[in-house]
Amino acid sequence: MSHPEPAASAASDAGATTGAPAGIDPRAPRFSAAITAVLLLAVVVLSVAGAALAAWVLLAAISAIFLWGAVAGVRRHPFGVLFRVLVRPRLAPPTELEDPRPPTFAQLVGFIVTIVGVVLALFGSVYAVPIAAAIAFIAAFLNAVFDYCLGCQIYLLLVRARIVQRA
Repeated sequence: MSHPEPAASAASDAGATTGAPAGIDPRAPRFSAAITAVLLLAVVVLSVAGAALAAWVLLAAISAIFLWGAVAGVRRHPFGVLFRVLVRPRLAPPTELEDPRPPTFAQLVGFIVTIVGVVLALFGSVYAVPIAAAIAFIAAFLNAVFDYCLGCQIYLLLVRARIVQRA
């Protein structure tokens, strides 16, 4: 499992016994990461192909989606909703649920990486968009393919360092 945060059992779905927020299906962040990776790869390809404006617009849209996930949480993230409505009904129930805080924090990390590329491009940096997209692509690819969430790992390090508090 990519998110070493202790997973809540199905019985503690409401988080009443652990104090943690209700768990999420651990397959949802991987699904979201797969869509995100494809979109970020498209940004890199557009940048290399000379379609800088299209790459910038797509990266700005991806950045907005990351912000949505960071602010509203992964349950309300557009790709999370897509997973819940279209994919999860076709799958067996998950064997365990996952704490949504690390993946939500990972959305914040994705937002920071992509918005830096968007803003630097506004100031004339021609390489900002493809570099930011490539960095975010690597993270999304690792999550989608290997179930390894870099943003979740950063979250756990910050919790252990007591920089971020668990609720």
